[in-house]
Amino acid sequence: MASSFEYDLNTLYNFVVRDGNGVKGMADLGLDKVPELFIHPHHERIDKLKARNNSYDQPPIDLSMLDGPWRSQVVELITEAAEKIGFFQVVNHGVPIELLESVKSAAHEFFEQSPEKKVVYRKGVSPTPFVNYGTSFVPGLENTLEWRDNLRMVYMSDAHALKFWPNKCREVALEYLKASISMVRRIIQVLMEKVGVTLDESIINDFIDIQMIQMNFYPICPNPDLTVGVGRHSDMSMLMVLLQDGIGSLYMKTEEYITNVEKEGEWMEIPPMPGALIINVGDALEVLSNGKYKSAEHRVHTTSGQSRVSIPVLTYPRLDMKIRPLPEGFESYGQAGCSSSRVTVKGLPE
Repeated sequence: MASSFEYDLNTLYNFVVRDGNGVKGMADLGLDKVPELFIHPHHERIDKLKARNNSYDQPPIDLSMLDGPWRSQVVELITEAAEKIGFFQVVNHGVPIELLESVKSAAHEFFEQSPEKKVVYRKGVSPTPFVNYGTSFVPGLENTLEWRDNLRMVYMSDAHALKFWPNKCREVALEYLKASISMVRRIIQVLMEKVGVTLDESIINDFIDIQMIQMNFYPICPNPDLTVGVGRHSDMSMLMVLLQDGIGSLYMKTEEYITNVEKEGEWMEIPPMPGALIINVGDALEVLSNGKYKSAEHRVHTTSGQSRVSIPVLTYPRLDMKIRPLPEGFESYGQAGCSSSRVTVKGLPE
């Protein structure tokens, strides 16, 4: 089967996308080499040894301490991490540990189903455009493909989710998304207040108007050093909440010097931590902060030993917003390359 994938694009597309087998279906065939379309150029591959040497060893931030006498110190930790690297891990975040384990199990259960049960959510045939199962395979747009499958669910309402989201994961995914959004609201308030911007609930609602949970499945890969799970990118979101499993393989690019990293621009691994969630600054928040908070590039490696999942919750501003730096509190931080983008925010001056 591997040789036919190498030379017939249609065969690959039909097997992976049309028939719903996904990348997992290829892995289940026992391929001894990834198809050519999944092999990435050398400069886009991850040097795992070098990234491990550049280890991220910052302790997680305890969000429960925002409610006590240590609030100011916790605010400093959050804002410093958002300014320097754009990533930080949090514990005691208000999302029950049992829920984290349940949503990871639900992700595995969805992707372990037969192709016939997953393909009904493929783009173009899904009962709603707000639920899509697929891969990175977009003929004509992608030069190289990513070694993962994913399920994207955009939140419209509780009733919509309970009706249209896959029954293997709908209830636990909805509960996890709502718990994560509560945490996102709190973190946005902290980040904005630190720079002198006070946001009422209606403005925060606009900033996180679009909410999506995505389940990523990374099958065992015969050649993990030749391909990637997710290529280098930054997120267009306000904030992303990422749940890793115990295997990890998330890498982040540093833009400033930090301890244990040799120099700026290096990649480092963000190891999974039991019970912790990763918070990632998105492009929209970087623009709103006029570059004060950093939206760092990140990517995901593949593994040969065990399949894994990751589950991000992403929040985006209203679609009709024009993103620009907020007027209050950011005059002293310069242009930071953000002035060409705009945001019109309800209640704020044009």
